Order: sequence, then structure tokens, then C-alpha cells
Amino acid sequence: MSADFTHLDNREHPRMVDVSHKAITERKAVAQAVIRLGDELFELLKDEGSTSKGPVFQTAIIAGIQGAKKTSEIIPMCHPLPLSGVEIETELADGLAVLTATVRTTGKTGVEMEALTAASVAALTLYDMCKSVTKGMVIESVHLLHKTGGKSGDYNSAISRQKTNSTGHEDSPPQISNPQNTTSLA
Repeated sequence: MSADFTHLDNREHPRMVDVSHKAITERKAVAQAVIRLGDELFELLKDEGSTSKGPVFQTAIIAGIQGAKKTSEIIPMCHPLPLSGVEIETELADGLAVLTATVRTTGKTGVEMEALTAASVAALTLYDMCKSVTKGMVIESVHLLHKTGGKSGDYNSAISRQKTNSTGHEDSPPQISNPQNTTSLA
């Protein structure tokens, strides 16, 4: 069994994989969380951007960045990584909040878990910031969109937020409703 699971030793005890032999490469991962808001909350966020708790997207962005930085503390087999950058983009469209996390590093292991954690924590924070308006929000998905670097190469998800217009051609994703809601940690 342990031959199939890299996080188990030959006695089937948990272990953190040894990455000391791996090459240092540039790595990037992009993950996305999609939250169905409900009409009232969607309109409030579109018009105001905040609730009684404060600025929703700015708080979610900060939480997502913090989540990326803390990933190895909450996911048992993740290696602690020096992150080169974390960006969280926010978008409101079609009754949804879409939070897209991009994480970069130069290292021996990838940042997929950091990107997924950033998107998840940002989504949970958005829920917390908005639950006084409605508890009916649904975090519909958290998924990896893209990753580059490392031995396994590039990955691109078949899942996309791109819309198809009436002619059957893909349009660009809806624009971020407030460009100030995008932040970067360098």
C-alpha cells in the first residue's frame, strides 16, 4: 500500500515527503472559490461593498493572503514554503462572488495547497462578513484552475468561469466590479 501513497512509509506510518532531491523551480498555482450570494446580498455588495462588519472584499483578501501563509500549519503534510507572492482577485457577477487566488514561489514543491487554502479562507471570511445579511450563502466550489512548475508540469482545469455568448464564442470573464478589491503581496 505505501508504494501508492507518498505520505506513508513502508510501515504505513504518516510522513512528510522528502523533497531535498528535487530541483528548485518557479511555481505558480491559481485556485478559485465561487459563492452564491442571494439577490439582497449581491446588490448590497455591488452597491456598497461592505456590511455592518466592515469592508467585505478587503477583509476577505487579507484573510486569503494570511491563509496562504499559514497553509503548512493547518494541512499536516504540506511543507512550509517561502511565498514569493499572493494575489486575491474579487469579482461579482450573476449573483456570485468569485474569489481567485494566485500564489507564487521558487522552491522544491508546488503551491497548489496554498492557493486552494487562500481561496477557501477568503470565501469563509466573506461568509463571516456577510452572515448578518443572510445565512443562505452557498460556497459552491473551491477548485484548482491552473498550476505551473515542478516535475509533473503544467495543469489547466476544464472548469472555467468564462461565459459563452449567444454566438457560442467564449467571452472574457466578468470584470472585477471594483478594481480596488484586488491586492497583491510581493
